[in-house]
Amino acid sequence: MISSLDHLNLSVRNYPATLAWYQAVLDFQVVESGVRDGAAWAILRAGDALLCLYALPDTAPAPPRPNHVGLRVTDRARLEAALAEHAVPVLYGGPYRYPHSVSFYVEDPAGLELELSCWDDDVVRFPGDAAA
Repeated sequence: MISSLDHLNLSVRNYPATLAWYQAVLDFQVVESGVRDGAAWAILRAGDALLCLYALPDTAPAPPRPNHVGLRVTDRARLEAALAEHAVPVLYGGPYRYPHSVSFYVEDPAGLELELSCWDDDVVRFPGDAAA
């Protein structure tokens, strides 16, 4: 029934900085935006990945922090260049090698941890797969 993650909603305190970061560092594009009840919002798209950003009023309590969000990356060289250009620190001592992928763990301006996964040959596979 479920084929993929449709979208992720992020309520953020610094909406302009978070929006700019996703556009500059990860090439997300605004596909829809507006203001509801005095708070700005935008839907961002990069390939099939969708993020919905909502400006969190200063008076609202901070949302609980999830462990992390994983995004699939198809161009490792472009990712590494963007991280370097924007001085985005890679957490945990640098990229982490898995059996069939390399992940870069970073934080966005709102403090959300992202795992940016680069699959070998851009093929998602796991040890139990027939093609592994």
